[in-house]
Amino acid sequence: MSRLPPLTVTDLDDSQRAVFDAICRGPRGERLRKLGPVGPFGVWVRSPTIGDAVQTFGAAVRFQTRLPERTKEVAICTVGAHYRAKFEFAAHAALATTAGVPAAVVDAIRRNEPPEFDRADDALSYRIARQLLLDHRIDDALYAEAKSAFGEGGVIELVTIIGYYGLVSLTLNAFEVPLTADMKDPFPR
Repeated sequence: MSRLPPLTVTDLDDSQRAVFDAICRGPRGERLRKLGPVGPFGVWVRSPTIGDAVQTFGAAVRFQTRLPERTKEVAICTVGAHYRAKFEFAAHAALATTAGVPAAVVDAIRRNEPPEFDRADDALSYRIARQLLLDHRIDDALYAEAKSAFGEGGVIELVTIIGYYGLVSLTLNAFEVPLTADMKDPFPR
């Protein structure tokens, strides 16, 4: 049960509607136009100043980096599983498989078991995310490997993605944001 009452577009005041419209103008828009303010956006539109800043930042992190979709989705799923953020993991598990991440890898991440990767860049993305989530830093050897594989800018982008999706996951968990009807609960109690 969500800690926030459900919202429809007609419930939004002018400043909230401006944030929702800004989200809908971007790549996330098609789904949200159909569903309304759901997921983390259903939280953030309630605080328009924060909501607008976070959605703008999130659009850059998600859609304007040089990293391959697979690399991003492995990291995002790793963050979602770490925090057991149901909405986040359910949404990005589907995006990960669409990007080519094998379903068995996504499921191992969900179960918090070491995945058997067939690609070194997927494994590296996972290892970086796990090390940041568990140790709160990246050791020198892993950093050197990441810099060699992704370049300095790519490492900056990957770390930023991991941090952003930590914010998303914590937001979803704090407000107990429910899944949409088309999502399957990845972490049933």
